[in-house]
Amino acid sequence: MPLGLIALAIGAFGIGLTEFVIMGLLPEVATDFAVAEATAGWLISGYALSVVVGALGLTAATTRLPRKPVLVGLVVLFIAGNVLTALAPDYTTAMIGRILAALSHGAFFGIGSVVAADLVEPAKKARAIAIMFTGLTAANVFGVPFGTFLGQQFGWRSTFWVISVIGVVALAGIAALVKAPQTSGEQVSLRHELRAFRSAQVWLSLTVTVLAYGGMFGAFTYIAYTLTGVTGFDASAVPWLLVLFGLGLVAGNAIGGRLADRSIDRTLLGFIAALVVVLVAFGVLAWSQPATIVILVLMGGFGFGTVPGLQSRIMQYAGGAPTLASGANIGAFNVGNALGAWAGGVGITAGLGYTSPIWIGAAITASALVVMGIAAALARPARAVSPTTLTVATV
Repeated sequence: MPLGLIALAIGAFGIGLTEFVIMGLLPEVATDFAVAEATAGWLISGYALSVVVGALGLTAATTRLPRKPVLVGLVVLFIAGNVLTALAPDYTTAMIGRILAALSHGAFFGIGSVVAADLVEPAKKARAIAIMFTGLTAANVFGVPFGTFLGQQFGWRSTFWVISVIGVVALAGIAALVKAPQTSGEQVSLRHELRAFRSAQVWLSLTVTVLAYGGMFGAFTYIAYTLTGVTGFDASAVPWLLVLFGLGLVAGNAIGGRLADRSIDRTLLGFIAALVVVLVAFGVLAWSQPATIVILVLMGGFGFGTVPGLQSRIMQYAGGAPTLASGANIGAFNVGNALGAWAGGVGITAGLGYTSPIWIGAAITASALVVMGIAAALARPARAVSPTTLTVATV
């Protein structure tokens, strides 16, 4: 395994920690800045929206530049954003720091996915992407609980100082270990990258990403309320239960990457269908503590097991212009996150109870399965003629 993949994973770990750890530190942040918790919550929403902007805007702006220096620059921006957040004298400055860090998020994963795939042979591209995304899953399993504990004991700013140090380690690793790809004769331009969006399969893939990820996060965003208000767990047990969910993320990411290298579409169809079943089972069995424990692991596994396949699929159909399409897919993950959180909140606000986000998430995921089925069916004729196409291209 190329050591450059480890460096990319460390960067992904730091970015994932930045995105999710703030959720456990909102009370401390709100108290420090003397703002309402709802206002402090915009440090999460503002981050997510900025991820989408960075995934498209920064990726588009850097298409003509070599990918390794761009990655280095993005990590520098990430470090600067977190240092500014740690030093912030007021809420506005903290928000600016969050936005700066978020702008690097989407572009890092979009460009990093392309770089990771280039570090290995073609048959292992999805696994290489999965290794990079392991950093993101590890952030959920290990980083968020530790970061929350650290912030509660030593102040929330200490967590962001640690994240800044992780960024410095990632910066050194990427600079030293990620090999610069061989330059091709064709100069990459924004017009060249925009060609990817002529493909119907690219748009179908983006739609599947929004719906599949949105369905999982529709159920997950309000999981604490479900675990305490429906399943009957004590609030102190919630962090440990989320660790189980995180372990599912790690396993699903690894298994999904290996299976996607064999068949992307079959893997996605299987994992999305399994996620629908798991969410329906959760809606029915949310009152049972033993069943909920098992379901949390499966939900994380099947939900995040789609990520390597979704990222690989859009790069596959983007042809020779994968960078912007890859960044757009990272934006689509965050759009799905926002969609699921909003839809689940609508269910709770409507008085449908704390299991309503689970059923809404299942419905959204089922729609992703339908779109994925259509995409796979339309792709079959193209795959049927691909040997001829490849032969002509080789000649």
